[in-house]
Amino acid sequence: MSGPLDGYDAVLLDLDGTVLRGAEAVPEAPAVVNEVRQAGRAVQFITNNASRAPEDIARHLTELGVPTAPQEVVTSAQAAVALLMTQLSAGGTVLVVGTEALVAAVRSAGFGPVATASERPAAVVQGHSPETGWAQLAEACLAIRSGAMWIACNVDLTLPTERGLLPGNGAMVAALRAATDRGPTVAGKPARPLLDTAVDRIGARRPLVVGDRLDTDIAGARAVGLDSLLVLSGVADAAALLAAPPEQRPSHLGADIRVLRGSLERTRIQARPGWRVESSGGGLLLHGEGAADDPLDAVRALCATWWVEHTGPVQVHARDDIAAAVLDVVGLGEVVR
Repeated sequence: MSGPLDGYDAVLLDLDGTVLRGAEAVPEAPAVVNEVRQAGRAVQFITNNASRAPEDIARHLTELGVPTAPQEVVTSAQAAVALLMTQLSAGGTVLVVGTEALVAAVRSAGFGPVATASERPAAVVQGHSPETGWAQLAEACLAIRSGAMWIACNVDLTLPTERGLLPGNGAMVAALRAATDRGPTVAGKPARPLLDTAVDRIGARRPLVVGDRLDTDIAGARAVGLDSLLVLSGVADAAALLAAPPEQRPSHLGADIRVLRGSLERTRIQARPGWRVESSGGGLLLHGEGAADDPLDAVRALCATWWVEHTGPVQVHARDDIAAAVLDVVGLGEVVR
């Protein structure tokens, strides 16, 4: 890896949708991560998914070909427990909506995990679990309505898997919002604790955040003043990126983490050779003026123009056959959602 990542001393990698899709690895992700390490950059895995303990995640990554220690994994469950420790006295009872890994994290911090509202919990901690159903949400609803503090490990509405996008913890949080007329304190991205913990662990001075979600990975990076790379291997697509508000705009764009093998200057969102973009009547006109080696260069150029003075949805119109073909490839042939 000659030259890629110049200027960055570490990489903070999201997991679901960036390195993993469910139990499987994103194509070539293990090899890329190992190459980043061989190039002398520290790697930390930062996940909003609270369903597994760092030890289990590290073991799974190792099995996939990415030797990983638990100390290289930071989860939203850890962030939620850290938040609990600032708000609740040791020995306090906590109703846990989530997996046994989240229960264990709560217990290891000196709190008493419970499963029913009748046990009068002082707090509710909610993390992703495929086993969460009406019964668990009902207990949490009663506890929250009775005054329990409510902490959500994350509010990701969807979870990228090998089968596609499935309901995430945020979808279950939304159900409780509707049932309680209240909102939780969020521990995971885009809140600071996950990223701050990862940066502090490795003493990074200029890390690059890599993720697939605008509202968590990229927004979190912006909140702490870090550069970020959005990859389109998970949740976000080119349409969502173009319409993103300022607080969710990355500095770089790539199809997946294989772009870490090349110069990141080529992935920076800015005007790109071979493309000319004009604003016209509230929309954008795209001119293809050369070979379209990387279709995402068109997206980078479009964002660089649109973001100067605008935000939100925009229509993109091709002005020639080259532009039309590329817009179809990147999914911008229709109105941006």
